[in-house]
Amino acid sequence: MQTRTLGSNGLRTSALGLGCMGMSALYGRTDRAESVATIHAALEAGVTLLDTGDFYGMGHNELLINEALRTAPAARREQALTSVKFGALRTVEGGFTGIDGRPEAVKNFAAYSLQRLGTGHIDIYRLARLDPAVPIEETVGAVAELVKAGHVRHIGLSEVGAGTIRRAAAVAPVSDLQIEYSLISRGIEDEILPVCRELGIGVTAYGVLSRGLISGNWSRERELAPGDFRGMSPRFSGENLDRNLDLVEALRRVADGKGITVAQTAVAWVLSRGEDIVPLVGARTRERLAESLAALDVTLDADDLEAIEQAVPAGSAAGDRYPAAQMAHLDSEK
Repeated sequence: MQTRTLGSNGLRTSALGLGCMGMSALYGRTDRAESVATIHAALEAGVTLLDTGDFYGMGHNELLINEALRTAPAARREQALTSVKFGALRTVEGGFTGIDGRPEAVKNFAAYSLQRLGTGHIDIYRLARLDPAVPIEETVGAVAELVKAGHVRHIGLSEVGAGTIRRAAAVAPVSDLQIEYSLISRGIEDEILPVCRELGIGVTAYGVLSRGLISGNWSRERELAPGDFRGMSPRFSGENLDRNLDLVEALRRVADGKGITVAQTAVAWVLSRGEDIVPLVGARTRERLAESLAALDVTLDADDLEAIEQAVPAGSAAGDRYPAAQMAHLDSEK
């Protein structure tokens, strides 16, 4: 497995990470046995970074990772790194009611996550979304206290803008920013990515297949399962979906020319953007995981990158990446 370093504090991880959210929430029906098997397959392949959130299935995802790690070979279990997002407030029905970044809440969230994960520490801990009522300095300061106490190893950020990144980094060393980055979500290239590089902060890129939209496996006729949040996503709706799938077909022609899949092309493109970027693949099955892992063997030369750029130009996606109410919570979009 190829490795990359996240941030100037030297956190070494696999070049691809596994995003585990879909194994517990937001994509409809889940399969616990297949989810555990997929995590095991990822660990066996050398994937070390497992990304989760304490609010994914209201703790279900952390307990799932606990089960997968407990039943994995000891050598693989010891290499695993946990990346945890916190702060999202949920209802019994699954709704989101806000973000809590208060220092006392940070320490409370961490205590529960450590119990659910069954680990002695969390490797990377990050606020899921900026709490507009709490200065980022206070939230990051609380995580820094957890680092000092040995409960957390590294401080991360999630979906925040350049100004917030600077303020956070002035309080304590930050390993990485987790943010959406893909062929059709390239907003970070303007200001956020340059600031991260200036400050020595890595990027863990989620949504590299845009929730399956640019995987090459989506179709206009696909019916969504109950509870699948893509039913509310602007990019999966109406004329937006038609336009975006046209982009996928243009990308497919490039992929076919290289003898690889559309998904592998999309993942390889994110990998090509810099050694300080670690894509998170949200594979829910061993089959999809294997397809994404094969992207590590793909080399994109200058001609390939130009062909991809022509197929999917920056800014060509139709629709926002979240519904309006969720976009309002993204400091990275302000």
